[in-house]
Amino acid sequence: MSSSDVVLGPNQYGKAEVRVVRVNRETPVHRLMDLNVSSLLRGDFTDCYRSGDNSRVIATDTQKNTVYAFAKEHGISTPEEFLLLLGRHFTAQDEVSGGRWTAESYPWERIQVPGPEGEPRAHEHSFVKSKQEIRTAALTVQDGVEHLLGGFSDLTVLKTTGSEFSGFPRDRYTTLPETQDRIMATDITARWLFAADPGAQGGAAETDFDAVYATVKQLVLEQFALVHSLSLQQTLYAAGEAVLGAVPEIEDIRFVMPNNHHYVVDLSRFGLENPNEVFQAGDRPYGLMNASVTRRGAPSRPHAWEWLGGFC
Repeated sequence: MSSSDVVLGPNQYGKAEVRVVRVNRETPVHRLMDLNVSSLLRGDFTDCYRSGDNSRVIATDTQKNTVYAFAKEHGISTPEEFLLLLGRHFTAQDEVSGGRWTAESYPWERIQVPGPEGEPRAHEHSFVKSKQEIRTAALTVQDGVEHLLGGFSDLTVLKTTGSEFSGFPRDRYTTLPETQDRIMATDITARWLFAADPGAQGGAAETDFDAVYATVKQLVLEQFALVHSLSLQQTLYAAGEAVLGAVPEIEDIRFVMPNNHHYVVDLSRFGLENPNEVFQAGDRPYGLMNASVTRRGAPSRPHAWEWLGGFC
């Protein structure tokens, strides 16, 4: 095989997991943003890969420093807006034709302390790290088009009843009993694609990203709690349908949901009955649900999802 028979395939490079913490001190009540940002650039970097010519390569260290400088110069209002700033900065450079920028936003809550009358109040500059979900964002720029995703990961939920699973096919390898009352638990990871706005670069220029995030999270939690679930798949679809019905800025939402099994422990050997009160929490293997819920007629935008692990 000659060298002319081998070509460079799809590629991107950059600086991964840049931890940046930004404190807004404009008022006595400080605002804290804690992000983990990755920057990956795309362009014609063939000469770098084939011959080591770095003349078109923006150093990964430069990308890291840009994250810190932008945190100071522009602040961090939401992870989505911060990624749009980064993406537009880098794609304005001749060497860069596109890329992907992602962020995880780690939640901190203000510590509650006694107020003047003894009532609890939020402290101005002291925080405790929340153990709830991690907010995520991703921006892909391909062929001059911006594809912006919001999302969250590891939203752990459990309901002790209101879930069943039955009516599935059985063969000689099927040992799972049907159940009309079970624990259902999962760690929800979701990403949603903001609709493109032809009148604004990248779309969603006027979107209140914090409000969208809060609405999506609340709707997903409500559907998990309120839907009498015949399967985790049914709950997933109900959550996606509720989000698309309430948030016009979103055209596609995708979920990854493992089924965190809880098995009723057989206590009969000890002469004890166990009417769905004592369970063994399973670890692995586990069921895994991965699906998208899409607005009918929405354009296909595969570039938004490429190279995002775990999403169909």
